[in-house]
Amino acid sequence: MRFIKNFKEIYKYSKGSRYYILLYIFASSITVGLSVLMPILSAQVLVNYTEGIWGKVISIALTLVILDIAATIFRLMHQFASEKFTKIVVTKIQLEMGKELLKIKLKDIDTTSNGVFVQRITRDANETANIITDLIFYGTSILGSLGALIVIFSINYKLGLLYILFIIINLAYEKYRIHIIDKKDLSFRNQREKTSGFATEVVRGIRDVKMLNAEEPFIDKVNSEIADLNNKNYEIFSTRRFMYSISTIFSILFEFVIICIIVYFAKSNVITIAKGLVVYNYRYEVNSFIFGIRELFDSIREFNMASDRVYSLLGNTEFEKETFGSVHIDNIEGSFEFKNVSFSYDKNKVLDDLSFKVNPNETVAFVGKSGVGKTTIFNLICKFYEVDKGIIKIDNINIKDLDKESIRGNITIINQDPYIFNMTIKDNFKLFKKNITDKEIIKYCKIAEIHEFINNLPDKYDTLLGENGINLSGGQKQRLAIARALIQNTKIILFDEATSALDNETQNKIQEAISNMKGKHTILIIAHRLSTIINSDRIIFVENGKVLAEGTHKELLKKSKSYKELYETEIIK
Repeated sequence: MRFIKNFKEIYKYSKGSRYYILLYIFASSITVGLSVLMPILSAQVLVNYTEGIWGKVISIALTLVILDIAATIFRLMHQFASEKFTKIVVTKIQLEMGKELLKIKLKDIDTTSNGVFVQRITRDANETANIITDLIFYGTSILGSLGALIVIFSINYKLGLLYILFIIINLAYEKYRIHIIDKKDLSFRNQREKTSGFATEVVRGIRDVKMLNAEEPFIDKVNSEIADLNNKNYEIFSTRRFMYSISTIFSILFEFVIICIIVYFAKSNVITIAKGLVVYNYRYEVNSFIFGIRELFDSIREFNMASDRVYSLLGNTEFEKETFGSVHIDNIEGSFEFKNVSFSYDKNKVLDDLSFKVNPNETVAFVGKSGVGKTTIFNLICKFYEVDKGIIKIDNINIKDLDKESIRGNITIINQDPYIFNMTIKDNFKLFKKNITDKEIIKYCKIAEIHEFINNLPDKYDTLLGENGINLSGGQKQRLAIARALIQNTKIILFDEATSALDNETQNKIQEAISNMKGKHTILIIAHRLSTIINSDRIIFVENGKVLAEGTHKELLKKSKSYKELYETEIIK
C-alpha cells in the first residue's frame, strides 16, 4: 500500500524526538476524553435549570469551567508537542534533501527548473512531516467520537444505527471527493513548481530584462504563468467549496431528522428529555468524526503526493544520482590522462576520441574556438558528467574507481561565471572553509588582487554582496571567486576563462599569481586570449572534439597553421 510504504520512510526521521509524540498522544487523549464528557454535563445543566435545581446548575457549571480550562491546557500541550516534533522531523528531512540535491547529476540539474527543488525542499517536506501528528490528532478525535457513539448506543440503539448510517454515507461521499480533488491537486502542484521556477529566473535576470527594455513581454509571460497557477488553484478551491457545501447540507438535513426522531422518542417515553439532549449534543461529536475522517483522508492524500515528490529527490526514481568508486588517494601527484574519450550533450557530440596526458605540476592550456569542448574537458575531470566512451585517469587510476574526496577534494575549478552568494565577503569564504582565519582571507584576496577594492568599501570584509554578487563588476566577481577558490589549496587547479572579465593590468597580476604557483600545482587553463597562456609548459589545441596539435607556444606557431591563424587574428584585434 502506497501510504504504508511512504509512512515507513518518514517515520525513520522521527528517531530522537518520539517522546514528543508520547506527550502529544497523552495530551490529545485527555482533550478528547474531556470532549466526550462535557456534552453529558451540559445536558445536566439544562435539565437541572428547567427543573429549578439551582445548586446543581452552579456546581455542574463550575465543573464545566474547570474541565474547559483543563482542556485548554492540554490543547496547548499537544500543540507544543506537535510543533516541536514537526520542526525536528522537517529539519532532518530538509537536511537530507539538501544532501541528496548535491548528489544529483548535473545533466538533471541543467534540465530541471529551480522551482522544482525549492518547492520540494520547503512545502513538500513540511506536508510530509505533518502526517504523524495528523494521524494522532485525527485518530484520537475519531476515537473520542466513537466513545460518543457508544454512549448513544447505550441510550438507544436505533439512534445509534441512524448515526452509523449517516457516517457510512459520509465516508462514501468522502471517497468520491478525494478522487476528484486528487487529480486537480496534482495538476496544481506541477504548475506551482513551474511558476516558482520561472519567478526565480525573472528575479535573477531582472537586470537583463531592464537593460533589454523587455518588461512588456516578460510581464505578459509572468501574467500567463500566474494566471495558469491561480486558475488551477481556484479550480481546486471551487471544487472543494462545492463538495463541502453538499456535505454541509446533508449534515443540516441529518440534524433535522435527529431532532424529529428525538422529539418522537421523548413524546413516546422511549427516552427521557435528558438523554435526548445528550444524544442531540453528541451530534457535534459525530460531525467531528466525519470532519476527522475527512481531514485524515486529506492529510493522507497530501502526504502521499508530497512524499512521492520528496522521495523522488531522496531516492533515484526521478533524478539520477552521482556515483563514485571506493579507491582513495592519500597523496595525489596530479597527473591526468584522457584515453579515447567521447562525450555528447543530448546526442550532440562534443568530444570525439580525445586523447592527451598531463604530467604532475605541469601547466597546460587548452585553446580552440568556442564550443569545441574545452569546458567539457574540465567538467569530465571533475566527474560532473560521465564519459560515453573511453577512460579518464588521475594518477594512473580510472576516475570511475576513485572516491569523491580523491577527485573533488584535490581539484579546484575557477570558472568564467562564478556564483557569489548573497552574504558578506567574509561569509562567502567561510562557506567553503568554515575555520578559515581573517588573515588567510586577506592573504588570498591579495593574491587575487581584490584586497585593495574590499578595503575601500565602507564595511570592508563585512560588506553584503547581494544575490550572485549583484553589487560587483564582472572583474571583481572573478577576482573574488579566484581568491575563494585558492583557499582550498588543492593540488590541481583549473582556470576556465577565469581572467576573461579582467582588465589588462589586473590580468597581468593574476598571471603573475598563476606563475607563482607553477611547479607546485598541476594547472590547467582555458583561455580565449592566447596572450594569457603563451608561457604555459604546453598548449593543447582542440578542434571538433579532438586534439589537433600540442606543444609550446613557439612550437605551435611553427607546426600548426590553425593555431597560428588564431594567434595572428588576436594580435590584429
